[in-house]
Amino acid sequence: MKVACETYTWQMPGEQYKGRLEHIMEVVSNAGFKGIEPETSFLHHLSDPVLMKEALDRYAIDMPVFCYVENWRQKIESEEERKRADDWLSFLEYFPNTLLLLVQMPGKDRLNLIERQQNLLSCINAIGKRSADRGISCSFHPNSPAGSVYRSSEDYKILLNGLDNTVIKYTPDLGHIAKGGMDPLSVVKEYHSLVNCIHYKDIYSNGKWAPMGEGVIDFVSTTNYLKSIDFEGWIVVEDECDKAITDPDSVAMENGIFNANVLQTLISS
Repeated sequence: MKVACETYTWQMPGEQYKGRLEHIMEVVSNAGFKGIEPETSFLHHLSDPVLMKEALDRYAIDMPVFCYVENWRQKIESEEERKRADDWLSFLEYFPNTLLLLVQMPGKDRLNLIERQQNLLSCINAIGKRSADRGISCSFHPNSPAGSVYRSSEDYKILLNGLDNTVIKYTPDLGHIAKGGMDPLSVVKEYHSLVNCIHYKDIYSNGKWAPMGEGVIDFVSTTNYLKSIDFEGWIVVEDECDKAITDPDSVAMENGIFNANVLQTLISS
């Protein structure tokens, strides 16, 4: 197993780090992570795959996961949504070992829930099929804001029985699972055959996001379990604690220390 860092930490301050992915890569590399999971809005000039390859080589990190966030409110993708997805698939053809991670932008509420859940499944399964046709692995990452359509245990059953697991798998996020009222390790164990990537995020018992290692998430047991089943995907650290709003660089460096002292110790033991 290897550990990467997600760019959402640098989304916490707003827009100021968009287009500064090379700065983020440098911090991630200096923090000791082996890879980065960028979200599309950070790329700007690095949406040129040649420039992206050069930047990854410059900072000696991999791009094991690539995050694409979209609305997907209708039964089929809109023309604009399909074009964006296909453009990113074309980009990823230059990175054959990179996983396409799909994330839905949460809505404002959960009205028309059943219809919205089925619409999302229809869209992401279609993208998964097009991804597979191009030789690109794909996964879906549910989240937990109040307007998310897959956030509770009942929602997860619908989602994970509705994914076309021949073309798209599942990325559990330990923090979002806990915020949805579930036990993260139990969910990972139940659906382990679908998991091809996993997000580590910490949370306090009151539901507020915590710095890595300061909340209630049991990273030790989860990492030991993944090791016991010979999990071959990437662990991706994603920190949304309040400190990231003003100093995401130092949050990433602190997460690097947690990775070195805790996660890497477990992985290598």
